[in-house]
Amino acid sequence: MPFTLATWNINSVRLREALVSRLLTESAPDILCLQEIKTPLELFPYEGFAALGYRHVVARGQKGYNGVAILSKLPLEDAGDRDYAALGHARHVAAKLENGVTIHNFYVPAGGDIPDREKNVKFGQKLDFLTEMRDAFHADNPAKSIMVGDLNIAPREDDVWNHKQLLKIVSHTPIEVEHLGAAQEAGKWVDITRQDIPTGKLYSWWSYRSPDWNAADKGRRLDHIWATPDISNAAHGSRILRDVRGWEQPSDHVPVLATFDL
Repeated sequence: MPFTLATWNINSVRLREALVSRLLTESAPDILCLQEIKTPLELFPYEGFAALGYRHVVARGQKGYNGVAILSKLPLEDAGDRDYAALGHARHVAAKLENGVTIHNFYVPAGGDIPDREKNVKFGQKLDFLTEMRDAFHADNPAKSIMVGDLNIAPREDDVWNHKQLLKIVSHTPIEVEHLGAAQEAGKWVDITRQDIPTGKLYSWWSYRSPDWNAADKGRRLDHIWATPDISNAAHGSRILRDVRGWEQPSDHVPVLATFDL
């Protein structure tokens, strides 16, 4: 049975509940993975999403920061979480569908502004988080799995608006790309978006700092959908909903989608 999955860093689900509802109504993915929900779960807007058919929710919340959630029309069960790098942050949650597919939803630390772990604790935490992801994938040898989320790294030259200018900017530095690549290789993950759209500039994030994000178009592809090799060939229909960045009071990220025939 085919299903469509979306991932979106919403930057506060309570502030942008109307935008999530609009996406669920207009694009109607079967599963939506959210990052930066920024709320304890007792305040999560379950009822509004349930009214749209998304009655199954697996989430980890945190007051004011972080937080990840998986909303689904399809039945799923909680498959746990990990506290990567022992940060005490709600940055990972997993859920399992009835067809046996496990979905991992990640929010990797942004890493601050200085790409030097000696000068910037947050950058060190980001690298440690990625290292623990690598080690976990090595140990778990994931199968029949999909991994999505705001990974806060644009790995390819065509995942950023200007490769040379961003080589020293957090999210595109060689050491971050190397760490993300090691995590991807450890799980043998396939980058589904780039499997479907192998060439050309692709962005899923545009800074709030730009007075005209659309005209400047200084984007980065920070949001990803990966799958294990045993199901990667079942994926198709990848797309990034750029227009969502122009909605009223938007997140600085936009949804990334893919369909799987499983």
